[in-house]
Order: sequence, then structure tokens, then C-alpha cells
Amino acid sequence: MSTESTTKAMLKLKRVAIDTYHENVAFLHRNCELYRAEGFQALSKISIMANGSRIHAVLNVVDDEHIVAPGELGLAEQAFKQLSMEEQHLVCVEHAEPPASMDAVRRKINGERLTLADFQFITEDIIDNRYSRMEMATFLVACAQSGLDREEILYLTQAMTDSGKRMSWDATLVADKHCIGGIPGNRTTMIIVPIIAAHGLLMPKTSSRAITSPAGTADTMAVLSEVNLSPESMHRVVNKTQACLAWGGKAKLAPADDILISVERPLGIDSEGQMLASILSKKLAAGATHLLIDIPVGATAKVRHMNQALRLRKMFEYLGDRLGIHLEVVITDGSQPIGNGIGPVMEARDVMMVLENHINAPADLKQKSLRLAGRILEFDPDVRGGQGYSIARDILEDGRALKKMQEIIKEQGSIEINFEPAELFIDMKAKQAGVVTAIDNFQLAKIARRAGAPMDKHSGVDLNKKLGDSVKKGEVLYRIYAEFPADFKFAQTLAKEYNGYTIGSADEVQQPYMEI
Repeated sequence: MSTESTTKAMLKLKRVAIDTYHENVAFLHRNCELYRAEGFQALSKISIMANGSRIHAVLNVVDDEHIVAPGELGLAEQAFKQLSMEEQHLVCVEHAEPPASMDAVRRKINGERLTLADFQFITEDIIDNRYSRMEMATFLVACAQSGLDREEILYLTQAMTDSGKRMSWDATLVADKHCIGGIPGNRTTMIIVPIIAAHGLLMPKTSSRAITSPAGTADTMAVLSEVNLSPESMHRVVNKTQACLAWGGKAKLAPADDILISVERPLGIDSEGQMLASILSKKLAAGATHLLIDIPVGATAKVRHMNQALRLRKMFEYLGDRLGIHLEVVITDGSQPIGNGIGPVMEARDVMMVLENHINAPADLKQKSLRLAGRILEFDPDVRGGQGYSIARDILEDGRALKKMQEIIKEQGSIEINFEPAELFIDMKAKQAGVVTAIDNFQLAKIARRAGAPMDKHSGVDLNKKLGDSVKKGEVLYRIYAEFPADFKFAQTLAKEYNGYTIGSADEVQQPYMEI
């Protein structure tokens, strides 16, 4: 670049207090000399350089000098932090080269098979913020529509794992667990982790935020403690307590996955290949050596047929073998929500009731947690097969699990806990007498999300009736809670169109799937 062009491209840096969530965004005034001279266009990619550092950002053009003046370049919070320069520092701006890895994305659109090098190239460009959200959406849709074969899923997993840091632990057995989702209220992880840690096994649990559900483990744990832990903080907590329950994004574990999830969430995309790669890349990056996968199966779950669950199990086992992680898969009943609450606060309440051995604790949440914890305990060579469940039950019932959870909460950073639901509420009542024969997981989750969960922690759904329960006409099936009137109206309208419950006779009750 010539001295003259470099001089023209120098602008004063300004911080623009906008959270753009995993996307670098820059702002130029329409009357900026550089904007006119270089022919920049809104939503184009630009390259920003200063003191040997370079970042890429999506350009937004503004007309308000209160945002940026003609001689300034504004950077939203993420980009400003990434560039790591003080305000008023001079920066050089130029057109960014299109991401070269888009050639591989175009080949995938055409149905071609991608290599490990292709996926590595794509994830590197994503981490470097060379992809716009539209380009990332193109990649996700291409993978979903054309499909990924098992080698491609393996390659994507490896590429996403290598996109960030990998944690290591001073232990030969590091346990982890993951549920592939689709079942509202299924917060077994928050009960399993303290049980496993109280037994003495290491279980540093990292979780993503909810993608299409009303709450993820990280969303629910955030009701009780800080979850945005750095790798250093995770090591400190785990060294002290044997476990943690943290959000994986702050730890920069498989960060390409977090960026893709931020695009998947609004699009509602959760393809099988992407899901497998997302789960395993996070586990490998977190340093897990032994992993239990929970696949719930039900008519309205994410996995709706047993043959699909068995196919997924084979795929997980293949990937586990190739990636060098001891992996077991359990197929569980997904015919209805687990626990009583759907939404962060209500799910956290259910978890603590189980840990406190409260008389009204949800029995289904307790029993499923104990069965899964038992399977993980049997990873321990000192635990004989079949003994895991009874050991887990003893740890829960004698209070060791609760004590361990309290230790984890304290070490991660306890916050003021408030289990009170949102103020706006409405009861959804049975239109006829009978027995609950089916509950639509997808519809209940959708209603809870419309009510504001997981962004509004106190919003969601509280269930009064489960499968097989008798109901009278006009009896409350569940209550919807919402923080804001608009969300309350959306959730109420959706529930009145279809409340998600089927009432019939006892012989019509949907039969649960056998756990295998």
C-alpha cells in the first residue's frame, strides 16, 4: 500500500457500546472521506489494522455524528475488545479479501464431500471473523441439506476442537455427560455432577447456552452461580471441588462451535452432523476421557424413533473410537418433560429440591439423574457393574451431593438466588375430564420460549399434570409465567391454539420407551 493511500485510510478509533454477540461490527459515517474514496458498502467486510494487529468486521454506515464522526471508525464491543487499542488510536482500514474457504462451502452446496483440510480452513476463517452471518448460515444450511457422512463429521469435530484451547487435567479419568436435548426440564446434569464429584471423580462440566430449548444447563446454573469462567477459573474450581458447571464460551473451548451456535439459534437449525460435531468437540476440548451420552426418544422429542436413536448411538461410538474417548450411550424415555419446571428459574428450583431431598422434589428428575450418575460411576474401575445406582443414591440421600453443589456454587461465585417466577401468569386448564395420554414436548418448549425463556430467567412453564394423571374438566394442567406483556401475549395465544396436552382414557396413555 502506498504512503498516500495509507494516510487516507487512517481514522480515529471510537468505541461504540453495542453488544453484537459473536460478530465484529464497525461503523463509518456516510460523509467519511475514506468511505467515499474506497467505495465501501454497508454490510461489506473491512480489514482494520493498527500496531501489527488486524481484525475483520462487517461495516455499518451511519448518518449520525453522535455515533461516529466522519473522521472516526466505530467498533462495537466485541471488535473493540478484540483489537485491544485505546480510543482515538489511529487505525488503517481497507477492503477485506473474501474468505477463500467459501470455495469449499460452495462445493458442499453442490453436494461434494469435504476433507479435513476444508473444515480446518472454514473454521479458521470463522474464528478470524472473515465470515459474515449470512456466509455462516450458508455453511450450516449446506451441511444440513447435503448431509455430512461419518468421516465429514469426524473432520468437522477435529477442526472445531482445534479451533480453540484444550484443557488438560491431572487425572487418568475425567468424566463428562451430555444429553442431545429435545426434552424440556431435563436438568439431570446439575444433579449428576455433584454426585460424581462427591464420589471423588473429576467432572469439569462445560455447557452451551440453549439453542432451540427454553433453557440449557448453563442458563439454569446461572440462576445459582457465575458460569462465565475462564480456563484459569475452571482449573481453580475443579482443583478445589473436583467439578464445575460452566458455560464453555468464556473458556474458548471449540470457539468455532459457539460462533456457529449463535447463527443456528435464530435460524432454528440443529442438524444431526453439526450436533454430533458440536457435542464431541466441546468434550474433547474440555479434556474428557470418559463420556456418557443420553439420547431421549419420544414422539415429540428431538429423536422420535428408536431406529434413529440406534443409528445415532452407532455414530457416537464410531466417532468416540476414532477420537480416542471412552464413550457410552444410553437411550432413555423422552415421552414427556422431566421435572415440573420449564425455564431457568423453575428448572433450578427442581434441581435444588432433588439435591435437598425435599419431599415434593420431582421423582422423575431424581430417578433419571440417579440412573445416569450410576452409569458414570461405573467408569470407575473400583466400582463393580451394577453398583453405580446404589452408590449414587447413597451420595444423594445422605446429603453429600448437596454439600458438593454448595461448594461448587461458592467457588464459581454464588449469586443472590431468587426462585420466584415472573409476575405475569395464566393457568391453562383441561377442556375435558379424563387421563393425560400424551404431552407434546415441542409445543411446551415453544410456549416457554414465547414466554421469554431462557433470556428472561423467571419466565417459562410450571407443570401440574404428567402422563397418566387423572384430570377434571377445568383443572390446571400448567401455568405460564412471563416477564413482559408482549411475551405473555405471544405465549398465551400459542397455548390457546394448542395447549400440548392430550386427554383421553387410561388405555390410551403413551407408553414410555424402554431405557437401554
